[in-house]
Amino acid sequence: MKRQCTTLLQTRENCLTYVATQAIVAGLGARALGIKVHPAAAATALAISFGTHYAADRRVPGKGLLEKLATKTGKGGFYKLADYGLNGAFHLDSAWHHGWETVAALIATTGAKTR
Repeated sequence: MKRQCTTLLQTRENCLTYVATQAIVAGLGARALGIKVHPAAAATALAISFGTHYAADRRVPGKGLLEKLATKTGKGGFYKLADYGLNGAFHLDSAWHHGWETVAALIATTGAKTR
């Protein structure tokens, strides 16, 4: 069960666990597929993943990064939407993470070679 991160410690713990899991699974997957990932590229990708998750997942009402971005871009109403089977905050959070994970994946594969 994912808990809402309202303290710095909760956010840091969740992000460290998530990124450690990413490192293990991506490392095993690359090895199984015969891909050699450059260590600096992998470390940079994991740092991006940690930083963007940390920034977005600290959801304190009125203070969270995604809520502020939604409000400044005129999408605050969507962020607060929690009706008709939709949850705006959830969808914006998912889009944020998918976008940054794509950037991290592209960086991680920079200089990758087959074994």
